[in-house]
This record gives sequence, C-alpha cells and structure tokens, in this order.
Amino acid sequence: MQPQPVLTNTNSKPNLYADLTQSATALFEGEPNAIANAANLAALIWHTLPNLNWAGFYLWSGKDLVLGPFQGKVACVRIELGKGVCGTAAAERKTQVVADVHAFPGHIACDPDSRSEIVVPLYLGDRLLGVLDLDSPNPGRFDAEDAKGLEALAQLWIKASDHV
Repeated sequence: MQPQPVLTNTNSKPNLYADLTQSATALFEGEPNAIANAANLAALIWHTLPNLNWAGFYLWSGKDLVLGPFQGKVACVRIELGKGVCGTAAAERKTQVVADVHAFPGHIACDPDSRSEIVVPLYLGDRLLGVLDLDSPNPGRFDAEDAKGLEALAQLWIKASDHV
C-alpha cells in the first residue's frame, strides 16, 4: 500500500511544491513503472493543487503525443508535435505558461472550460518522453512558481521511472 500525501506547508506555493515533491518521492519509492508513477503523480497533483480542471500526461509515441494517465474530463487523444500548448512545449523543450489559452496561437480546445494552462516538456537527455499538462478554468492560474515546482516534479518522475 502506498503512503498517502501529507501536506503541511500549504501556506505558500514553494512550500506546497516542497510537500508535493516529498509525497511524490514516497509514492515512487520502489516502483519503476513509468505509467504507474505517472498515474499516481497525476492524481497527487489533481487532489493537491487548487483550481484545476485537468492534470495529466501526454506521452510521446514516436509520431505524436498520445493521452496518458490523467485526472479530469475526457481529453484529446493525440496531439501533433508543435501543435497547441502541449505540442509547442514538446517541440521547443520549454515549459509553456499560458495565462489565456484562447489567445495562444493554435490552441487545441479539448475542454472549452479551460482558460489557462501550463505544460512541462519531459525529456530524458535528448529523448522526448512526453509532457506534463495542467489546465485551469481560471485565467492566469499558473506562474513562474508553478513552473519551477512542476518542473521539479517532472524531473523526479523521469528519474524514478523506467522509460523503455
């Protein structure tokens, strides 16, 4: 049985992400399966961070990004590299923080209720693994502190998991 997250320092984003990192580390301990770890991380994020309507992974198939473990409403299944916020993050190898998704060129509206989005590209060296994607119904929900915290969680997932 996996340990439940213990969140004690939720009075600031850095403290919240520190607790999330500690909880994710405990969840990943002894489990190298990337899909299982992605599923647990998506659930941990979904149940911990406020004001989300989607949290999950798109995994690289060698051809496009394919829907992976997530929490939230049903989602788009495939995203081309360079398309939308997810495809752009993967292609540019750079976290995308989008305050208003409707103003993002080429935004893919999987959920019309989403107003802001953050996408962290997942790379193991030069190898694209996918992206970690969070959506919110609130405009401007994500900022640089979210990017830093989510990038750290993404790196933890990459290091903890086998990627065959």
